[in-house]
Amino acid sequence: MALTNTIYNSPVFQQACDQFDLAADILGMDQGLRERTKQPRRCLIVRLPVRMDDGRIETYEAYRVQHNISTGPAKGGIRFHHDVTLGEVAALAMWMSWKCSLVGLPFGGAKGGVVVNARDMSTGELERLSRRYMQEIATFIGPNVDIPAPDVGTNEQVMAWMMDTYSNHVGHYDPGVITGKPIALGGSLGRREATGEGVAWLTKAYLTDMGIKPADTKVIVQGFGNVGS
Repeated sequence: MALTNTIYNSPVFQQACDQFDLAADILGMDQGLRERTKQPRRCLIVRLPVRMDDGRIETYEAYRVQHNISTGPAKGGIRFHHDVTLGEVAALAMWMSWKCSLVGLPFGGAKGGVVVNARDMSTGELERLSRRYMQEIATFIGPNVDIPAPDVGTNEQVMAWMMDTYSNHVGHYDPGVITGKPIALGGSLGRREATGEGVAWLTKAYLTDMGIKPADTKVIVQGFGNVGS
């Protein structure tokens, strides 16, 4: 019950539920089915002790939430950010379920996160954090169960460390466990640009539907992360 309260008391998770209820009202969805569909299937909370460069041991809280695995393996990113909460991760996992479902992909939604300011870490500290996170969730994921990906604060290098750690755990090279890897390790061409390019294509289609000429518009890009850049 305490875990459920932690998630449902999150404003961002409540926002996701409100959006779902609007669609469910239109569909006339049964109340019992609504609640089952909104609630995450599994939630994992772990503690990550990490040795820092000066010899200290810092412990970080981390999560992995699988919202739905009924339609196929769960799919969703891992974010390293100091404002990450369990409720936020659960909401993002839910949204991932809807995104996959709407475009007919055979995946469920998942999300992961570590409460950390990765920008303050050295390369060695970041590697130890990444590998420790994968060690803690390794029995919870897999190519046929849950496939993580990069998100805020993580990148191709982090995914490479995590894939290597998982491969060591299962005893063989297993690139299918994670996406967003470097091309040399089995990553997909265009993966880095895909998120921003998707926004561009969607914007172009929207302008066409609205009868607006691109030359007559102005665009504001907020942020300069993987999407904005």
